[in-house]
Parts: sequence; C-alpha cells; structure tokens
Amino acid sequence: MGKETGFLELDRQDRSYAAPEERLQHYREFALPHTEAELKGQASRCMDCGIPFCHNGCPVNNIIPDWNHLVYEGDWREALVNLHSTNNFPEFTGRICPAPCEAACTLNIIDQPVTIKSIECAIVDKGWNEGWITPQIAAERTGRTVAVIGSGPAGMACAQQLARAGHSVTVFEKNDRIGGLMRYGIPDFKMEKHLINRRAVQMEAEGVQFRTSTEVGVDISMKTLKENFDAIVLAGGAEEARRLDIPGAELAGVRLAMEFLTQQNKRNAGDDEQRAAPRGTLTATGKNVIVIGGGDTGSDCVGTSNRQGASSVTQLEIMPQPPEREDKALTWPNWPLKMRTSSSHEEGVSRDFSVLTKRVIGQGGRVTGLECVRVRWSGRDMEEVEDSTFVIPADLILLAMGFTGPRKAGMLYQASLSHDARGNVEADTLTYRTSEEGIWACGDMRRGQSLVVWAIREGRQCARSVDEALMGITDLPR
Repeated sequence: MGKETGFLELDRQDRSYAAPEERLQHYREFALPHTEAELKGQASRCMDCGIPFCHNGCPVNNIIPDWNHLVYEGDWREALVNLHSTNNFPEFTGRICPAPCEAACTLNIIDQPVTIKSIECAIVDKGWNEGWITPQIAAERTGRTVAVIGSGPAGMACAQQLARAGHSVTVFEKNDRIGGLMRYGIPDFKMEKHLINRRAVQMEAEGVQFRTSTEVGVDISMKTLKENFDAIVLAGGAEEARRLDIPGAELAGVRLAMEFLTQQNKRNAGDDEQRAAPRGTLTATGKNVIVIGGGDTGSDCVGTSNRQGASSVTQLEIMPQPPEREDKALTWPNWPLKMRTSSSHEEGVSRDFSVLTKRVIGQGGRVTGLECVRVRWSGRDMEEVEDSTFVIPADLILLAMGFTGPRKAGMLYQASLSHDARGNVEADTLTYRTSEEGIWACGDMRRGQSLVVWAIREGRQCARSVDEALMGITDLPR
C-alpha cells in the first residue's frame, strides 16, 4: 500500500452533513465532501491486510485496495478506470449503498473502517468534473437485438454492457423517465436525479435506445417482443408492496410509502400536481405521521415528512431494537445487525420497536389513530405483552413494510415463466436464464427486494450470459 502506517496515524473521518435545520429547507443532497488532501489521508488508511475482505463484502467485488492506493498516489484517472472495471455506476452506489464493504473492512474490527463509500463517490464525481467519463462505443455491431425491460440499476447495467459488446439494445420503461426505483423511490436529498440523466445521455451515445411510458404486457405484448428481438432481459423491480392486513386499513390516510415518495420526487422534477398525484395530493404537511417499517424506505418517509412540515413523525418496527454495537467475533466480516440511525432520523422522529399494529382507528372514513400492542420475542416466536395496548394519534399512516415480489399481471402473466417459492422469477445466478428460451431475468425481479449494488452486479453478470448465448463467446466481465 501507499502508506503502510496510515491506519495507525489517522482516524476514520467520513463525510459530514449540513445541519438539520438547514437541510430540512430543501430536497437537495447535503453531504459535505472531503478535500483532496483529506481523501488522500483517508485512502492511506487502507492497510496491507493480506486478505481484503472488502472484496467479498462488496457485491460487485470492487477492487478497493487498488483504487485506495491510486487515490493516495494522486492518480485519480487510473483510480476511475479501476472503479469502472467492476461498477458501471459508482456515483449511485457512492451515495445510496449501505456499504457492506466497510462492514467487511479489517479495520472495522475496531470500528474504524476505511471510508470506502466516500472515496468511491469522490473518484467518480471527479471523473465527471474532469470530463474523463465519455461514451464507450463498440468498434463493431453484432446485428443482434436485445430488449431490456426495466430501467432501474439492473436494467441500466445490463443494457450498457450489452451495448458496449456491440448489440442493439432497447430498454422499455413503463414510467415517463428512466431510473426505476432510484428515480421515484429514492428521495432527491439522498441522490439527485441529474445523476441518472447524465448516465442516460452516455448510454444513448453508446447505442442504447430508451422507450419510456411503454409498459410491456400493456402497451406492447411479450409476443411482439419475442418476434422482434433475439433476447429479452427482465430487469424490473419487486414492486408488489406488502399490505397492512388489520381492521381499518381501508380508511383514507393509510397509504403505501412508494406512493408518498414518488409524488414528492415528481414535484421535485417539476411535474404539475395533477401529473405528480393523479390519485390526489398526498402530503404530510401539518399531520401526525406514522411510518410502519423500520428499514431504509421507512427512513426515507421520515426525511420527506419532515421536509413537508409534519406535526410529528413516529416510526414503528415489529422487531426488537437492535444492539448499539455488534459482537465482532460473531458477525465480522458479515453485515451486522445493529442499531442504525440515518440522517433522516437525526432530523426528528420518535422510533419505537417491538410494536404490533392491531387496528386503524378512524372517523368519517378517515384515519385518526393507530391501535398498537407491545410484543415480546423469543427467538422467532412472538407473543403480545399483556395489558400493553396503546393508541397513537395519526392523520397519515405510511406503509413501508417491504415488498413481496414482482407484479404478476401483464408481462409476467403473458410470459408464462416459472417462479421460485418467494414468487420471484426463477433463474439461477450463473446463466440468469428463465424457464422460457430466449428470456433472462436479473435484479429485484429475480432475487427479490434488494440493494442497488446487487442489482448492478446481477445486470452485469446477466449481460455476460446473454452475450455468450448470442455470440457463442464473450469478453464481458463477470
């Protein structure tokens, strides 16, 4: 490594944030980047640990020690080449990935992992600012055609790899803009959408065609795609949201988290209210908001509710509160279960754990409260705590309880594919082939709700399989 004693001389110093009272006034990103001198110092902390567990911690297997060394040496352009060799869109993962690589870092044994995510983001941002990132146009065209359905990170990665291999790629997206859940599910304060637009321009120059506002199975049939393309890749999301199955869940004011987040993102994009909210305006302004679900989507609802001016925000989780620190001897280098406080939580929220919802209370057809009970866990078994029922006032209840798999109506019904036990499209992780000849599947549609970085990995690996099937040989990396 560039400086063998760097981790002994410097402590971890990650990006800081603008103050909550400042960032709550807007929907822009608010992370404060390091200076180049600070980044060089943080990169020098990457130790010569012999076995870089961060490689396996990262789903796309980023070659992290190598680009840390290059940053320390000041060779930013070569660091960018290295970074792009495993990850098509590091500006996405550098902002919204939870960084399992840092959990796997050897220095995380003492809670001082290298600031891998921040350095990754700095490398690619510098690449764009310096004009180093340009279209990579195939030297020759193969004459083969591929339809990629879904323009989220899996679809984008798969399409870009196949276009660079010389194939003619068309991406079908049912929404009016590309990006999938990154576009409409991730708030702008976590990742601004001009980053997606910029990649789309690059991909179009590389030969990818985007057909937005085109839902396969509705606007165009699977039969038509099979007749007109040599290969089809299903790269849509796991969009079937888990519902709240308790009395009163049908009351006005009980809504899905994705409806809420999508509306605000469309407003931020400049859409008028009718276009942003065809089912009627959904805002938290002046309301007592309850978010059910303790994951990232729930956290995003907290941050958005506070920016809209909610009177109060409460986040409920059915599982017990995790420990503040994990037991390294039991968990490292795997992703640990521990208490995590996001930037949105820091902006104001009441969090409660081991809470089961029992009944939505309403008046005049609208929600006014939520009846809950405390639960006790014994391993995987749960029991209600006697005499622990309580009611939380509520004007808006947002359901952020995860997803149960891809929607079956339309495209998947027409495709007649096999599904796994969880309802996802069945395909292995070696070939990504489905039960139907000429159709592949990757990303959330195949693996279920997951991370952007896993979607990029699967999109890249799926592209290699498609290229090999079409050409008999492939140079695309796995």
